[in-house]
Amino acid sequence: MNKSRLAVAKRTVSVFCVLCAVLAAVTALTFRVFAEDITYIPTWDEYKVVNSIDGSNKTWNIVADAIDDCIEASIKLYKSGDKEAAYTPALNIYNYYYETSGFERNVNGYSGSDVSKAELQFKTARKAVKKDLGEETVVAEFVKLSEILHQQANHLDGLGDSGESAFNNDGTRKTVSLSAPAPAADAADAAETAPAETVQNSAVSGAATFGACFLIIVREGLEAILVVGAIIAYLVKSGNKKKLGYVYFGCIAAIAASFLCAWLLSLWKLANTANQEIIEGVTALIAVVVLFWVSNWMVSKAEADTWNKYIGDQVKTSAETGSVFTLAFTAFLAVFREGAEVILFYQQYLTEPSEIGYVWGGFGVGCVVLVAVFIAIRFFSVKLPIRPFFLGTSILMFIMSISFLGSGIKELIEGDVVDMTSPEWLQAFIPYNDVLQVLGIFPVLETLIPQLILTLITILIFVMSNRERGSRKEAGLLALVFGGLGIHKFYTGKYGQGILYAVFCWSFIPFFLGIADGIHYLTETDEQFAAELAPKPGKAKKHKAGKAAGSN
Repeated sequence: MNKSRLAVAKRTVSVFCVLCAVLAAVTALTFRVFAEDITYIPTWDEYKVVNSIDGSNKTWNIVADAIDDCIEASIKLYKSGDKEAAYTPALNIYNYYYETSGFERNVNGYSGSDVSKAELQFKTARKAVKKDLGEETVVAEFVKLSEILHQQANHLDGLGDSGESAFNNDGTRKTVSLSAPAPAADAADAAETAPAETVQNSAVSGAATFGACFLIIVREGLEAILVVGAIIAYLVKSGNKKKLGYVYFGCIAAIAASFLCAWLLSLWKLANTANQEIIEGVTALIAVVVLFWVSNWMVSKAEADTWNKYIGDQVKTSAETGSVFTLAFTAFLAVFREGAEVILFYQQYLTEPSEIGYVWGGFGVGCVVLVAVFIAIRFFSVKLPIRPFFLGTSILMFIMSISFLGSGIKELIEGDVVDMTSPEWLQAFIPYNDVLQVLGIFPVLETLIPQLILTLITILIFVMSNRERGSRKEAGLLALVFGGLGIHKFYTGKYGQGILYAVFCWSFIPFFLGIADGIHYLTETDEQFAAELAPKPGKAKKHKAGKAAGSN
């Protein structure tokens, strides 16, 4: 009897499992058919072909409507339960519509902050889908995005600065067209005023680009001229004028190498257009590290005596050993380092085709100024004031570091490499405007926190620059308190290690290393600490000692 009941129970369970499997298969098939019925055009280029859109009938509201089609598909897919499929159109609307249609570039012509506002809202909407934050949140973010896009489209189409979302609060599409043409009188006025406004805004943006590119090439070029000019002056005074040709050769080779690197980077970016934001973000962050390194290096060389000793040590090695390669390579590095920095800094200005002429204009005028400065230094013995120049440019580089740091992280956010946290209270505190846009300041915690850390490090370094740095106890206390930011490394003049600590502070590894360094400093003797800070013997001295030993 028990065996019979057991057999019946097993058969019942088996039948139940089969029914569940069939039900699951039918549900999945039904869902798949439903999902396949939700169609959208993935790119603007395809949308133009399907809807026969060209330059004669294109308006920016048409582009906004096309984006709305993708948003509608993403909302429907999300509501149906296919979260993964819903993410694709949410990603396409930025990469293959907002950017490729020229929407972003034209909005940037009148307001860079409006571009950032839209870009971060694109990211917020994608994040809501990717993190599965719920139907209400997903719909709300897409409604807000559509409203921003139609406001920008109306501005570009000459219909005013207001606009409304194409979606109701429940995510359904509104039946009233948002891109209806303006009345005839308004359209005529728009035809007259919009081009003038566009030209005016484009001119302002172009002037800013021209000025920035001019200052970058002049600043970097002056630093290279200071190094090369000092090398040339040292060779002339020491009776080694015959070696000047190798210095010029190193400079020319460095300029050629800089243009080659710029070309290779351009090819790399063109080959990876889908990852444009990631490439630009990484480039900007590399530029921040270079800027911060050079800024601190320049502060340490701001005194004329320190600068002259540095140049003398660099050139003396090659002059005494007779190594023309070392001499040429010293000049090559001096120029190529600045050329590499120019390449990094110019990247954010080369993303807008309409402003490339201003970039080359600023570059060309800056080069003319540099040639005049070099001639004045080389043939008329004109001297640049070392301390004001180095300290002034260090302040400029700090401001650029803050700007590039914020912009670089924002690019990584747009490329979905970094997450984004932008609470409403922060958006109320830090509005979107063009001044903050230039400084790379956005209402996003992921950009603000690193900028605040960099500011703190800079302030501490500036305070320490006016103090003697030979105190073992001070170094130990700095390591224990600020070791996670590498402040004690800057205090002891080890800028490279300090930057590494600062770059990886988020991992907390430098925090523990700082504690170990602090204990080490506080437990060693003053003599041992002084020996650690003492400069290492130069190569020239080693070579000279080896040569003397060989002759004996």
